[in-house]
Amino acid sequence: MAIYYKLIKAKIQLMAKDKIIGRLRETELLEKALHTAEPEFIAVYGRRRIGKTFLVREYYEDSICFEMVGVHQTSLKIQLQNFAQSLKIAMGLGIPPETPDTWFKAFSHLTYFIESLNKSKGKNKGKKVIFIDELPWLNTPKSNFLAALEHFWNSFGSKQNNLILVVSGSAASWMIQKIVNSNGGLHNRLTRQIRLMPFTLSETESFLNSRGVHLTRYQIISLYTTMGGVPFYLKQAEPGLSSAQIIDQVCFSKDGILRSEFDRLFSSLFDHNDQHIKIITALKQHRSGMSRNLLLTEAKIPSGGTATQILDDLEESGFIASWIPFGKKSNDAIYRITDEFTLFYFDWIQPLGKNNPGKGYWLSRQSDPQRYAWAGYAFEGICMKHLQQIKNALGIGMVETFYGPWYYSAPKNTTETGVQIDLLIDRKDSTINICEIKFSENDFTIDSEYAKKLRQKIEIFKNITKTRKNIFLTMITTFGIVNNSYSNDIVSNSLTIDSLF
Repeated sequence: MAIYYKLIKAKIQLMAKDKIIGRLRETELLEKALHTAEPEFIAVYGRRRIGKTFLVREYYEDSICFEMVGVHQTSLKIQLQNFAQSLKIAMGLGIPPETPDTWFKAFSHLTYFIESLNKSKGKNKGKKVIFIDELPWLNTPKSNFLAALEHFWNSFGSKQNNLILVVSGSAASWMIQKIVNSNGGLHNRLTRQIRLMPFTLSETESFLNSRGVHLTRYQIISLYTTMGGVPFYLKQAEPGLSSAQIIDQVCFSKDGILRSEFDRLFSSLFDHNDQHIKIITALKQHRSGMSRNLLLTEAKIPSGGTATQILDDLEESGFIASWIPFGKKSNDAIYRITDEFTLFYFDWIQPLGKNNPGKGYWLSRQSDPQRYAWAGYAFEGICMKHLQQIKNALGIGMVETFYGPWYYSAPKNTTETGVQIDLLIDRKDSTINICEIKFSENDFTIDSEYAKKLRQKIEIFKNITKTRKNIFLTMITTFGIVNNSYSNDIVSNSLTIDSLF
């Protein structure tokens, strides 16, 4: 009978883990931690709504013996009351234990609880998981939370071979500074770390299908240009609706959950977020990207440690990314917005203000030239996020590469022409793929005028960079290119959206 119940429990756990879409590397890491013969300290971080809590809860399920979630922008007293309530649930008590008045006492209570579980003969003798969610919110001013956490782990947790401590937080930069790269009592204490990223297009497709939302890959990309791969946003999609209808409902209806998401998002991630928003606002005016100096000048933020911290915050949280242009040094890095929802918000939601555009607003914009321009830019960003898939499609998946956009601005008072390359892949095998990215509803046609521009672009790149590498022109389009004399003459590789999945 005992064996029967063990099999049933294992089946239930397997079914719960089957709910997790993608996340193969992350679940493999969590699984390994269950089977080591030493204590494990795991940090999970990533932007809000990305699925950190779901991943840990679903995967560790019955192994979690204590769980608490930090409360945003509240006092030490309330955080400690929250701890006492969480301990009550863990202990199975009807009445909460006495609320501790310091975090040192709180962790002392937690130590006593774990010790009591270790002594209990009737309890599961496998690994026990302590899960502390939204850790940065617990570190209120003058609370000594971090010091207490350090003491708990160093004096007790690190000696318990059957213990896994999982801490998570949406404030990615804080998690990296204070936990991952800690210079204090937690220095080199982490055994594993997980930076949870948005779903890829392939994971998005699987996630939507698992919820009965069946869309073509073109429509999935249309949805992705608005919501990115954020699971919580994608969860709002309802079966039987087109991507345009879903966006209409979620972003533009009176009760659309993403109408006011931007303000909630930044206030929950960054304290004193006005400067973070200044950076984002400056970048939205320069879609091709900005250098650090130009960015800080336009945002009116002095260069220095504070500016570096703000840029790190935004980059670690996935809102912006930086690239070093081909042939340049690290000081020449270019920053640009990479979060799909942020780009969509500034182009389509913010301009409406508090006005309700009414049902069908997004459906009515499908043929708008402004929508085509925005979708094309968003598609470029998606392609850069799926570089590995592009490399695999080109047969260079294992080749070391540098990648990023490339720009050349012609000097003033000259007849030279400026050039923009959507995506450049510089390969270690003495080859460069110059990628031209086009988002269209049909097969893309290269005519004589466009072929001339492409040849000119390649020649300017060669002349400016003085490269001796072989150049392949690669077209990345939604449905492919029309086969004609121009495409046959100039295009080396043609990829479609299927290559991104």
